[in-house]
Amino acid sequence: MLHRLIERTIQYLKQDTSYQLDPALTGRALWQVSTYRGGMMLRGSWRRWQFGHNKGKLLLGKRVTLRHPQYVSIGRSVIIEDHVTIDALSRDGVVLGDNVTIARFSTIQCTGVIRATGMGLRIGDNSAVGAYSFLGAQGGIVIGCNVIMGPRVSFHAENHRYENMDIPIRLQGESRQGIIVADDCWIGAGSIILDGVHIGQGCVVAAGSVVTKSIPPYAIVAGVPARVIQQRQPTITRENKKEAQS
Repeated sequence: MLHRLIERTIQYLKQDTSYQLDPALTGRALWQVSTYRGGMMLRGSWRRWQFGHNKGKLLLGKRVTLRHPQYVSIGRSVIIEDHVTIDALSRDGVVLGDNVTIARFSTIQCTGVIRATGMGLRIGDNSAVGAYSFLGAQGGIVIGCNVIMGPRVSFHAENHRYENMDIPIRLQGESRQGIIVADDCWIGAGSIILDGVHIGQGCVVAAGSVVTKSIPPYAIVAGVPARVIQQRQPTITRENKKEAQS
């Protein structure tokens, strides 16, 4: 009964009737998970008023730091885990869609110095940021829907200028192009995404890659710097092969 109750509760929160718990989970494990998530929901209910806009339930971990929360908009059933830091000061703010997860010890920084306010961050529905990740959104970061990430992924949507040898680099200003990650991508653990990169729909970025250039849709990339090593291909079955030939 507890298994079914928790499953239905999650389906309601996620608005996903297909969601199913692993039947191997014991009653004790389910109780531990529900107690932990219940605590997050209580903290979220208490701090929801701080956000500029909120659409539904918020699950908030312990020791979450929110700077300029009035610039944060959240969708339904957003999860912000323990020790996350969000500094949302920016022109467009931080927008988190439905069912977005920001995993523990991650940092979102939208403005480095207040002489040049950053652009901000937008994350689409059902996407997740891995633990210990860093999202520097000074030049703007847009992450699509259904994007998954491993831990320790970092985004750097800004570059320092260094052309003039007579002026310290720190005084030469910055260039900003922004970063875009389209829908249905998988960003592997420890990857670094640099400013100006557009990752196409359905891409896979191998763990430890440094992405310096844009990637076409459905490409698999790896290396430092990252290069296309393979193109994802649709699965061919007898049925769709017959359809294609008819």
